[in-house]
Amino acid sequence: MTDDRMQGDKLLCEIFKSSRKEEMYLYVDKRQGLAGLPEALLERFGKPVSAMTLILTPDKPLARAKASDVIAAIRDKGFYLQLPPAKDEYLLDLYRTPTEARY
Repeated sequence: MTDDRMQGDKLLCEIFKSSRKEEMYLYVDKRQGLAGLPEALLERFGKPVSAMTLILTPDKPLARAKASDVIAAIRDKGFYLQLPPAKDEYLLDLYRTPTEARY
C-alpha cells in the first residue's frame, strides 16, 4: 500500500474479531476496510465483527503485538492477523486426561 496518507507514524486502525475463532483479531487501515483482503484469509477468519477503532503509533502499547509490527504489516500486506495465544501443552494434557470421581 503506497497511499501517501499512510507514510506518517500514525495509522487509523480498525480491529475486527473473528466469528469463528476466539481471540483471533484482524487489524486493517480504517480507510481501506476489508476491501482487497485475500479471500482465503476471510474464509478462515469467518464473519468479521468490528471490535474497536484506534489510532496506532509505533510506541502505542498493545496486549500481544508491537504496534510498529502491526503498522508495518498493514502498510505492506493491507492487514495484520493476530492469532490466539498458544495453549500450554501441559494444561491441554490435563484437560484430555480422563478423571475418576472418588467418593
